[in-house]
Amino acid sequence: MSDQAVVLCPGQGAQAVGMGRQWFDASAAAREVFEEADAVLGDRLGAPLSRICFEGPSERLDRTDASQPAIYACSVACWAGLHDGAAGGPGLDDVLAFAGLSLGEYTALHLGGAFDFATGLRLVAERGRLMQEAAEASRGGMVALIGGDEASADAVCQEAAGGEVLVPANYNAPGQIVLSGSAGACDRAAAAAEARGLRATRLTVAGAFHSPLMQPAADRMAEVLAAAEIRGPRVPTWSNVTGDAHDPENVELLRERLVQQITSPVRWAQGCLLLPAGDSIGHHELAPGTVLKGLMRRIDRTRKVTSHDQPTAPSAA
Repeated sequence: MSDQAVVLCPGQGAQAVGMGRQWFDASAAAREVFEEADAVLGDRLGAPLSRICFEGPSERLDRTDASQPAIYACSVACWAGLHDGAAGGPGLDDVLAFAGLSLGEYTALHLGGAFDFATGLRLVAERGRLMQEAAEASRGGMVALIGGDEASADAVCQEAAGGEVLVPANYNAPGQIVLSGSAGACDRAAAAAEARGLRATRLTVAGAFHSPLMQPAADRMAEVLAAAEIRGPRVPTWSNVTGDAHDPENVELLRERLVQQITSPVRWAQGCLLLPAGDSIGHHELAPGTVLKGLMRRIDRTRKVTSHDQPTAPSAA
């Protein structure tokens, strides 16, 4: 294991039925995380959160109101398991930075010391519920552009908007940008992208995340965040909005960034390039999944990411 580390926390889309079960079975510390999650949320989701993670069904787990708290709890359980003798991950004192993709920013902030586990779980459960409601209240979608850059994504948005909402939502990696907006605009974006020689794929999502159509969720989330006990993180923790570290001395700005994040583009690729790097620095992706490892291959192949989707089979690439 490297002497120093960067820890990456997955976002929505990484969920899969059965996630976290091996961590639960292998580690008492991971098990305690899931048990606390079940106690905090109770029957809010219609079933214990751990059961939704382990047994699904996928239709329930994939809903935004369930997938967000599920991924948060699974990632934190993975982190706890790494320090419980189950796999051997980086210690907190070894971590130079935490970064999370969209929802994963809350996981990163918790691990960085900005709030305790239960506070973070309540925040992401409310965020997921509000975003699900905003998605159901608007007719929106998302389109992945493969092969383009920021300029071509902006051009597609301008050509295809047609008076509706259409904006870049995720700068995931070079050549992979996701657009978000009204359903009709997304249909036109796919045609405009293909006319420019880009591949365009409609994503199976509940709504137009990271776009102005999420403003109702952002407005209500601002009230939730204002009431939450939040501190400046003790370990540098990256913001999706700026692609750089939060200012630990300005908690009110941190709250504002989390509100803005709901309607603003996720600058993941830019942020990854600003994370600490070097031969002695390892990059570790928490469960569930290996999405961030795949993106890092396209962002900077010199950064080797070890994914900890399961306690017995970490994989580096």
